[in-house]
Amino acid sequence: MSVLVTSVPTPVTAESHRRASARPGVCIPDGRSLQGGNVRTEGKRLTPGQGWVLAVTSVASFMVSLDTQVVATALPVIRVQLHASLAALEWTVNAYTLTFAVLLLPGAALGERLGQRRMLAVGMGLFTAASAACALAPNAGALIAARAVQGAGGALVLPLAFALLSAGFHPQRRAWAIGIFTSVTGLAVATGPVVGGAVAQGIAWPWIFWLNVPIGVILVPLVLTRLSATTRAHARLDPLGLVLATGAALGIVWALIRATSLGWSSPEIVVTLTAGAALTGVFIAWELRAAHPMMPLRLFRIRAYSAGNAACLCVFAVLFGLVFFMAQFLQTGLGYGPFGTGLRLLPGWGTLVVIAPFAGTLIRRFGERLLITGGLTAFAGALIWIALIARPGLPYADMVVPLILAGSGISVAIPPTQSVVMTAVSPADIGKASGTFNMLRQLGGVFGVAICAAIFAAYGSYASPATFTDGFGPAMGACACLALAGAIVGLAIPPRRQPVGVPSESSATRTLDTTSAQ
Repeated sequence: MSVLVTSVPTPVTAESHRRASARPGVCIPDGRSLQGGNVRTEGKRLTPGQGWVLAVTSVASFMVSLDTQVVATALPVIRVQLHASLAALEWTVNAYTLTFAVLLLPGAALGERLGQRRMLAVGMGLFTAASAACALAPNAGALIAARAVQGAGGALVLPLAFALLSAGFHPQRRAWAIGIFTSVTGLAVATGPVVGGAVAQGIAWPWIFWLNVPIGVILVPLVLTRLSATTRAHARLDPLGLVLATGAALGIVWALIRATSLGWSSPEIVVTLTAGAALTGVFIAWELRAAHPMMPLRLFRIRAYSAGNAACLCVFAVLFGLVFFMAQFLQTGLGYGPFGTGLRLLPGWGTLVVIAPFAGTLIRRFGERLLITGGLTAFAGALIWIALIARPGLPYADMVVPLILAGSGISVAIPPTQSVVMTAVSPADIGKASGTFNMLRQLGGVFGVAICAAIFAAYGSYASPATFTDGFGPAMGACACLALAGAIVGLAIPPRRQPVGVPSESSATRTLDTTSAQ
């Protein structure tokens, strides 16, 4: 008699397949029952456990991702009400990204050691409390500090939510689940500027943070009661690796963020960038010899894994660069207000919601390589189009088609980068792969903004709409170059293959036949 699994599936390992194959009639976690020497699929419908995994992790990702964008259109109101300087406004945005990026790998490691479900609940609680602190901040300094704590909470939430999602679905269904997860995250990106502008203009800026509190209060108990605990890693933590990785990322990210205002030749930038690079080298050397490495560098020997992470870095570099400057171009260059700017970004950003789920489905048919290369090439073409037509007074109607093309290209490219990375590794490495992937994604965003800002500063300024447009066009050209680099990297991804840890139907049948003979 076959046993149907209705709870969240545990990671599928070679050992679990061996044990399942040794007992005909036992269903392995993805719902495929092994009976009479044949592999039978029990259906593609979501189990109740999988439904909870998809819903809880997607909402958690939505809340964290929303706060990367929601502040941008509210900054003018914050500046007036908190009497914030330009530097304070910059850190209101950057403090979140900085702590988020540098703590992603430690967050993933803590989840592996202490339990991903438990640490996801801790991260949600920390993020919710920090959101309330942001709303209650009496001055810019308090707001910046609270935003930094928010980033720390987000660094726990995002990689662990993605790891639990990946572990909760069999690799054959994982691409579909990732597509849904990505579309929800894309919805946060699409609605962030609109929500921030509407709330700041229609209610009050603290409410952009108060919105997180009831969601967090509901999610924490759901995480603890509706998600199944994953198996904890028995390996010890790598404290030196944690310190080296955090220090290296901190130095590099700090330099990238501050270089725009101080200049690349500034002593502060030279020192922090050099220190970050040196610590990166020490971290690599230590991880190669550590008995229990935080980031198994052996994974980068897998071509699909290394190429997928490189493509991911390029994807989010161009996405963040476009978001950062397009919102400013609509306001500074074309004179729209915060709420109007958010609405006018929707044709491009809305494609993330519409296309991403279909892109996840297309992965199984066409493979990641074609979708990543084609999507980023289309994105690059759209950015070049925007750069060529940009001018003060440009009618918004002229931007609609290239915005849709850009959004469509990036929407097609994002799910395959996530899928190829998570499918290339064994289930035992999903947690660490998720932490590495998400850290590179955030660093890619910071890197993209830094590159585009440096190009913008070389050709334009904020003195007038005309001077802003002078820098905006070259900045979009830089984004296009990054997109093309990602498309080239995508060509290095191997053709669609059998996911790691999943035996083919013929191999599973042979295993059963061998077991029966014994």
